[in-house]
Amino acid sequence: MFGGISSGWKLALTAGLMIAILGSICVRPPGRAVARRELRRVVLSALLLYAVGAVASMLHRGQLAGVVYASGICACSLAVWLSRGSDRGDGPDGPGGDEPPEDEHPPPGPEGLPTFDWDEFDRERAIWALRQRAVH
Repeated sequence: MFGGISSGWKLALTAGLMIAILGSICVRPPGRAVARRELRRVVLSALLLYAVGAVASMLHRGQLAGVVYASGICACSLAVWLSRGSDRGDGPDGPGGDEPPEDEHPPPGPEGLPTFDWDEFDRERAIWALRQRAVH
């Protein structure tokens, strides 16, 4: 595929792709979630790059195909990194909807302090206890 390129450039490209792939996994994820439709666009872009690379390969354009494939790999690495963002809020699509995460706080009480529904807590605890007895 890279017949006319020196070994140094091949090694540099390999190292760059390894850094992109490992970076997508090891680098700290973004602080904000990215909407699913934006992630889909990045993935579709990568797939389009792979298709263009395949056409270039079939036309015996090895260097062009390699560059386009490498760009597709980088786009996929970006999509992986972006997908690791913080959990999304529950939107119309359920968990992981297109909305950014929301900071949930209990409603304030009469003095402006958060209240806690102890009766609901006791009901949920009793249901949990029944499930635990059924398991054991």
